[in-house]
Amino acid sequence: MPENESIDDYILRHIDPESDYLRALYRETNVKLLRPRMVSGHLQGRMLKMFVEMIRPSEILEIGTFSGYSALCMAEGLPEGGMLHTFEINDEQEDFTRPWLEGSTYANKIKFYIGDAIELVPQLGITFDLVFIDGDKRKYIDYYEMSLSHLSKNGYIIADNTLWDGHVLESVPSHTDTQTIGIKAFNDFVAGDKRVEKVILPMRDGLTIIHKLN
Repeated sequence: MPENESIDDYILRHIDPESDYLRALYRETNVKLLRPRMVSGHLQGRMLKMFVEMIRPSEILEIGTFSGYSALCMAEGLPEGGMLHTFEINDEQEDFTRPWLEGSTYANKIKFYIGDAIELVPQLGITFDLVFIDGDKRKYIDYYEMSLSHLSKNGYIIADNTLWDGHVLESVPSHTDTQTIGIKAFNDFVAGDKRVEKVILPMRDGLTIIHKLN
């Protein structure tokens, strides 16, 4: 087994276990959905739950629900009365994801929307304390600016996939590789943004933690 797989296995054996419900969801995601690698998984799920417990947000925005794994983990960490608003732009995803969200222990803490978050979120009139961005990589800067305008002072944005399988190291990505171009542009944009402080965690495919300063 390669060394990084051994480390991953060691980590998973030394953190809180995955619930039966999440394990079943992870399995079904891999069996029934295209691009199952997009699912957050055990380690990132436990980290997202802990971030929520540390930040103690009242309102969370998630951009990119996919199969609902990350939404369930964040909802698990929400305090009583908190709400997670999760947006999925792919309407073909609804038939798979909605039953998993509505059948969970945390269904009363989750509102699931089908549609473009950039268009729909401003209509909600909600100020969020935490945003998790995991949508179309080509739109990350747009998601970021929209989220920042609806984020509370001292709120947090977490952006997933910001190392993009190491493709961010490519000095000149192919002009057809619009996802890599989008991620690199986002990383450069956030790095120079004085409105926030930021750090990239080299976990899975890269996780950027962004703290709004005012």
